[in-house]
Amino acid sequence: MPFIIDGHNLIPKIPGLDLEVVDDEIQLVELLQEFCRITRKKVDVYFDNAPPGSARSRHFGSVTAHFTRQGYSADQAIQGKLKQLKRAAANWTVVSSDHEVQSNARTLHARVISSEQFAADLIEILSRKDKEQPENERLDPSMGDLREWYRLFGIDE
Repeated sequence: MPFIIDGHNLIPKIPGLDLEVVDDEIQLVELLQEFCRITRKKVDVYFDNAPPGSARSRHFGSVTAHFTRQGYSADQAIQGKLKQLKRAAANWTVVSSDHEVQSNARTLHARVISSEQFAADLIEILSRKDKEQPENERLDPSMGDLREWYRLFGIDE
């Protein structure tokens, strides 16, 4: 079952991530990419307030990051996605602790889990993977990878 995630609602629920950090969205997308690789799930994550000219969707493997324009919230975009899915919305899980987002998702027959529960599941899945992988085989992003992320997200190094 694929996920629709309220990104800025999830970030503060994950230890080590902080909404005040410039690249918080990048950090979340990286965690979600690893989650998708391990679980073979698909994720659409929505973020509010994209910088002018950068409101759009970007694909990162099984993760699609949607950046909403000013004046249009991630909550509205999530509801729009569910309405677009119509009956297929029942095949998706919405991740948010925002009661309005949860209520709208349930009305459109999507499954709902809280950001706290998803964060706990995410941490469990990623920590299990780290325990199984020898230290010398763990992948760290290269500077080239980081520069590409910075370029994609419009962040000055």
